[in-house]
Amino acid sequence: MSYTTRSTIYFDSPGPANTADAAACAVARAEEAGCSTIVLASTTGSTALAFLPYVQKAGLRLVVVTHVYGFTKPGVWEFSSEAAATLKAAGATVVTGTHVLSGLERSLARSPKVGGGSRTEAIAEALRKTVAVGLKVAVECVLIAADQGIISIDDEVVAVGGTGSGADTVCVIRPSYTASFFDLQVREIAAMPRVR
Repeated sequence: MSYTTRSTIYFDSPGPANTADAAACAVARAEEAGCSTIVLASTTGSTALAFLPYVQKAGLRLVVVTHVYGFTKPGVWEFSSEAAATLKAAGATVVTGTHVLSGLERSLARSPKVGGGSRTEAIAEALRKTVAVGLKVAVECVLIAADQGIISIDDEVVAVGGTGSGADTVCVIRPSYTASFFDLQVREIAAMPRVR
């Protein structure tokens, strides 16, 4: 029998207080797993800026996935333009894409004429509730980046998400496109909140 042993970090609680430890964990796991890319969720840019020195020091590629325009307020992009400029100048890629595990499905579920839940939202909720909110976020960010051709579906990536803000979940994922969702594989969980 062949196997690999790696450690997992369990944070006592979710949230942004774990961001620095999640960054160190993400870089360490990327180096252990031979991944050259870290895919990171960041709403305003602050989490991405916190990760940047860790990723730069290790010589890894940083792909930052943001919310779409109008996510919280029509016409507004929550991501700081200054953070975007800093990240791009440092060689990071900033990707803005529709949430593939909600997007149009959420508008249908909220519609008084259509209503009801959707299979897509059921998948998202299952990831949030059974493992971690950050896992749902990390999976979604990998799908968005793959759909836009920013990452290859042939190479594992380290993906990082969080609960509300910051970073608290780190995993290794073999990507897929959204249209091939069930080809995506979460291969390792390197860090996550133990209590959600």
